[in-house]
Amino acid sequence: MAESLPYLSGSEIRDKFLKFFETRQHKILPSASLVPEDPTVLLTIAGMLPFKPIFLGQEKAPQPRATTSQKCIRTNDIENVGRTARHHTFFEMLGNFSFGDYFKEQAIAWAWELSTQVYKLPPDRIIVSVFQDDDEAFDIWRDRLGIPAHRIQRMGEKDNFWKSGATGPCGPCSELYYDFHPELGDQNIDLEDDSRFIEYYNLVFMQYNRDADGNLAPLENKNIDTGLGLERMAQILQQVPNNYETDLIFPIIKTAAEIADIDYIKADGKTKTSLKVIGDHVRSVVHMIADGITASNTDRGYVLRRLIRRVVRHGRLVGIEGNFVNQVAETAIALSEVAYPNVRSRSEFIKNELQREESQFLKTLERGEKLLAEILEKKPQQISGVEAFTLYDTYGFPLELTQEIAEEQGLTVDVDGFNVEMEQQRDRARAAHETIDLTVQGSIDKLAEHIHPTEFSGYSELQSAVKVEAVLVEGKPVEVAEAGAEIQVILDRTPFYGESGGQVGDKGYLSGDNLVIRISDVQKESGFFVHYGKVERGTLKTSETVTAKIDRACRRRVQANHTATHLLQAALKKIVDDSISQAGSLVDFDRLRFDFNSPRGLKPEEVQQVEELVNTWISEAHTADVNIMAIAEAKAKGATAMFGEKYGAEVRVIDFPGVSMELCGGTHVNNTAEIGVFKIISETGISSGIRRIEAVAGAAVLDYLKVRDKVVKELSEKFKVKPEEVGERVNNLQSELKATQKELAALKQELAVAKSDGLLSQAEAIGEFKILVANMGDLDAKSLQAAGERLQQKLGDSAVIVGSIPAAGKVSLVAAFSEKVIKEKKLQAGKFIGGIAKICGGGGGGRPNLAQAGGRDASKLGEALDSAKQQLVEGLG
Repeated sequence: MAESLPYLSGSEIRDKFLKFFETRQHKILPSASLVPEDPTVLLTIAGMLPFKPIFLGQEKAPQPRATTSQKCIRTNDIENVGRTARHHTFFEMLGNFSFGDYFKEQAIAWAWELSTQVYKLPPDRIIVSVFQDDDEAFDIWRDRLGIPAHRIQRMGEKDNFWKSGATGPCGPCSELYYDFHPELGDQNIDLEDDSRFIEYYNLVFMQYNRDADGNLAPLENKNIDTGLGLERMAQILQQVPNNYETDLIFPIIKTAAEIADIDYIKADGKTKTSLKVIGDHVRSVVHMIADGITASNTDRGYVLRRLIRRVVRHGRLVGIEGNFVNQVAETAIALSEVAYPNVRSRSEFIKNELQREESQFLKTLERGEKLLAEILEKKPQQISGVEAFTLYDTYGFPLELTQEIAEEQGLTVDVDGFNVEMEQQRDRARAAHETIDLTVQGSIDKLAEHIHPTEFSGYSELQSAVKVEAVLVEGKPVEVAEAGAEIQVILDRTPFYGESGGQVGDKGYLSGDNLVIRISDVQKESGFFVHYGKVERGTLKTSETVTAKIDRACRRRVQANHTATHLLQAALKKIVDDSISQAGSLVDFDRLRFDFNSPRGLKPEEVQQVEELVNTWISEAHTADVNIMAIAEAKAKGATAMFGEKYGAEVRVIDFPGVSMELCGGTHVNNTAEIGVFKIISETGISSGIRRIEAVAGAAVLDYLKVRDKVVKELSEKFKVKPEEVGERVNNLQSELKATQKELAALKQELAVAKSDGLLSQAEAIGEFKILVANMGDLDAKSLQAAGERLQQKLGDSAVIVGSIPAAGKVSLVAAFSEKVIKEKKLQAGKFIGGIAKICGGGGGGRPNLAQAGGRDASKLGEALDSAKQQLVEGLG
């Protein structure tokens, strides 16, 4: 290593990068979450991902230049972690971005300045690559910056051409490599040689749009997307043999080594690899949990669980027994807390999640390892699919972990056989789902042979001692469920309301000695109440007695909304039409939704009257009269039946005398005064003859009003008017905007006409006629039509075809033909322009003398105009 190379810490490298670009008018933006807004990817995998909507033209850039230090997670090369010098699952990407502002020359110049003047890399140690056809970039590096031609490598599309997908924005790349061994000379440079070169900076020049046929068209607004690997630059400047031994990761490795009582420097290769895996993965899981990811068996939760289990296993490989992950995680948190404060603020949450996952895995790991050892003792040529599935299903070994262990022994795993076993398990789960969602024996009849339907006690009590009749995990009955498990529980009796009749299921807890289970939902099927939850602490066993306690605040909210729904139906019948009947409903904790049959929408004054009547009944404090009676008696008394509810011989009647009486199994307030207030949010049509009212009641109204009050205050401050004057101010602004838009449209048309006069000299004579075919840039459709009509009038006996690209990817076309062209040559503008538009992937038409068309493929506009000209020459000649 060169002695002149300065030592910079990881934090210093990050800060210098961001400040360098901040002084060049880039706005420093915080790292986005590892949970991306982009639904097409599980995790944030690149520094540019948060800006993808901007690069794709779906959003406008909030500023023309930005710079970030973006945390990223990638697991596609997980098998290389710890084995190579620079593969990671977690890494930070330093980036500078231009959204239609500066482009290639400036990006290259700044990359060179940053590398050589800020980070002080010797110029003779930097090798550059460019896309093989990018002569522009090659010339900038060679002529502007003086890089010798032989140190600029041209590379193919696989290595140096970026694309977002099969279609859309794309462009060439230019990469900067650091040479660890310049003494080997400049002859026969091989940038694939990882022992000599490290790519540390990648510049993407987003300058083309690729269409469905693979054709490239220049982007109107060219973008810059760059990424400099923080860990890689740290390796270079800290002069260590790999990324893991930088100050970004090595303190974590050192902590793990101390726990294992290992001297890292003297350790063998396998031990170092395990310590590196721990160092890398712990960084990943700390940041993933900090960003709200929790371990599970699906999606990003599975990625997290897999990483945690790899940490635990590699800890055992270096001799660590028992729990240790939180000790290592504390080091990772301390290293990250300055740049990413959320890891410290959420440290308790992080450690609790790690503690649960580690403890849960340790309980099964030892048994699984014993089984795997027994399999390996038989010296098989391959671990069978059944064996791999047993390790997965019974002992929690991910398939990838079994493959990793097998590989260490020179074996493979029958993945196809594993997949067969997995699909059979899914079939069993689906069969169970067809009965009560997740049953013990797969059928209601079979279940009834073992346990009785659940007794519901929630009308009279909010908490009770109950017996656990069945526990299920992923649809399979188990005797024991440990902390962290997602479970379904069936009890002998319960105060929890099971979702039915439009009302959602209760939330709450099951608890016992050192046991806490959070219940997030309850579903009712054929008499069984299935409680969905997660074991947060302790161990749940079948047949034990626990305390079931519902969330009282949630129950009060749902009661208010449910009773308000009854009052709403009664008010609609009274104010609008007595024949109104319910067509569906939803009673949630924070809102209610009521669908009803009505041939027309409600008038604004009717909506107001309905709302006022409901609030009147609330203030009058009507007491509920709840009775169980024969269904015939209930109907004779005039009770209204709830939509979709199945009734037996006896029914439960909720009666607010003189106001509302309905058959209902839901939970309600004892007195309407408990609701407090009722507010209608909207009244809309959802299908023919069906209307929908959405509303809030009780505490939910306060939440609703808080949001509205905040908006009104912000608007009144912004417009500098009193809150009651906001509406008038908005109306005035709308009027001003409409007037301005009309003026702008008129000016655009005048400008188009003026611009069209400059094209008259381009007209060509074809016999006694004149033709003019022209691209008029970015004129909007109306202005283009005015220009085309003006040109034809000016030219007399003529045919005019003009085109424009008013928006990205869009094409406008106009044809204007004189009367003589139409009569003597039998050409019609409407028919003619429709055929031309097909070339651009569109269509259109109009009158014989004036017609307009559009297209979707702007890259074909030139071809379309050429075809139009050729056809006019032939048609008028």
